[in-house]
Order: sequence, then structure tokens, then C-alpha cells
Amino acid sequence: MTIREELEAEEQRRLSPLAMKNVESRGREKPVTPCTLRTDFQRDRDRIIHCKAFRRLKFKTQVFLAPEGDHYRTRLTHTLEVAQVARTIARALRLNEDLTEAIALGHDLGHTPFGHIGERSLDELLPEGFRHNEQSKRVVEVLENDGNGLNLTWEVRDGILCHSGKQFPSTLEGQCVRRADRIAYLNHDLDDALRGGILQPFELPADCLRVLGKTHGERINTMILDVVENSKDQPMLAMSPLVQEAMDGLREFMFEKVYRDEWRAKEEAKCDHVMKALFAHYAEHASEMPEEFLLIGYRDGMDRAVADYLSCMTDRFAIRTYERLFIPNGFSAGN
Repeated sequence: MTIREELEAEEQRRLSPLAMKNVESRGREKPVTPCTLRTDFQRDRDRIIHCKAFRRLKFKTQVFLAPEGDHYRTRLTHTLEVAQVARTIARALRLNEDLTEAIALGHDLGHTPFGHIGERSLDELLPEGFRHNEQSKRVVEVLENDGNGLNLTWEVRDGILCHSGKQFPSTLEGQCVRRADRIAYLNHDLDDALRGGILQPFELPADCLRVLGKTHGERINTMILDVVENSKDQPMLAMSPLVQEAMDGLREFMFEKVYRDEWRAKEEAKCDHVMKALFAHYAEHASEMPEEFLLIGYRDGMDRAVADYLSCMTDRFAIRTYERLFIPNGFSAGN
């Protein structure tokens, strides 16, 4: 018996009957030789960690655009926090941690530069629209590995696609990531807003804090414990009405005071301008894109290829590309 087979047998003994086991996976689109050491979900996690799209997350915006401080979250640190929260929930419920972690690490691979601002820009430009969860699935199926995709299992791809939006994950592990994503971003975005002076502690909604806790750690702990307590041996993850209401109230507060507040308006307009200017340029000069995106254009349409190219950019690469294309060399005021 190989180490992988031992791990698969251990899953059958240890995990909940509701957990997704490796031997029950729907498999990959292209068959591969089984690894002697790692299960399929472990291999998926490793493929995601080693792909280029994962590395680019460290230079993509979470909420704060080009933050000056070293401690603000990026899309990469957000992803790692989601993975931690999701694995904690999965372990407590005896679900498959490797599947959970793979979904969590891959859930935002398709995010644009400038966070949801860039996503909104591309959504306005493409006739079929643009949604980052769908793009994350496209990254692992089409764009990575020189256009061959990562050939991940069906369960990981389903969890990546359904971590947000109207579709719901088919596995409890995917539900863990969907819940963890909201728990993570609400808490760390609040933490970053306080650090950046966008919010003051006295402004926070007192009714929500009474339920969730006064500190960052207390709030995360309350949410995780509540999910676990209300989801044991259940076919769907849930929260108690009290904690869910407090969490929803905190989310509404964050949308009003942080996500949609006027302090972001000017910078968001600049980011929107950069994205739309780059899209217009490459739509007219497609040959300037890397060859891999040209090939996508010939197959899927050039607008689709341009959106793929722009969504792969980091914030700093998008800004540098804009400067190279539209700002004269050596330009300075007064010259």
C-alpha cells in the first residue's frame, strides 16, 4: 500500500460521513498517474501554490490601493487568512482539510488589479460581463500552465467558482471557504480601516460588537465558533440567527463607511480610467499582448483575451504599463 492509499484509507475512518473523500472525487478532465505520496486534493493545493497567478496575488489590492504601511492586507494575505479560517472550521467538523485549503488558496486567482474596482471596470466593458469567481475558475482551467490549465479536480473547481455569487458549492468544504471568505474580509478590512484612520473605534456599531466582540480576535472567534456549533452533522453550514444578524449588520456598516465611502471615489475613478484605457489600447493593438493571449484571442475572441490579460496584471504592472503607453518619457512639469 502506498502512502497515498494509506491517507485515503485514513480519510474513510476519520472524516465525517458528510465530508468529501479523495476516493469519491469526480476526478480531473485529463487523467493523470496517481501520486504515491499525495492525494488528489493535496496535489491540487500544491499546483495552486506553485502557479504564477498565486504569486501575483501579493501585488493585488484587497481594499487599500497602494497602501503605504507594511501591515495592510493584500489579495495574498487575504487568501491566506481565508485558508486559515476555512481549515479551522473544516477540522472542527471533520471535513476534508486538503480540499478546503485548495479551494481557499485558489478562490481569488482571477481577481483583477485594483480589487473590485478593476472587476467592475471589466464587467462594464465585456458584453457577457466579468465576475472574479468565474475568472478564477478560468485561470485554473485555461490560462495557467501555458494555456493548458492546472487540471484540478472537479470539487476544487466547483468550490472556486461558487465561493461567491448565486451558485452554491456542492461540497461542505466549498461551503467552509464561502463562509470563511466573508468572515476573513469583514474582520481584516475593519482592522485595516481602523489602522488607516478611515474609521475610529467609537464609530463601530455597538449592537454588533456586543454580540461579536470588541476586538479583532474576539470577533473572528465568535463567528468561527458559531458556524461550528450550528453546523455539526448538518448537510449545510449555518450560523445562529443572533450572530448572523450581527455579522450582516457589520457588513452593511462596512459597505456604508468603507467600501462605498467618498474617501475612495477619486482613487477609484483613476483606477477605472487606467483599466479602460488599457482595454481600449490592447483591443486596438492586440499584437502587443504576449503570444499566449493572442492565441486565446484567436480562439475565444480578442475582447475576452484582453480581459484575461488585464485581469492577470498586478496593480503595479497595470500602472507601469499605463505610464509606458500614455505618459511621455522624461515628462516633468514646466518642460
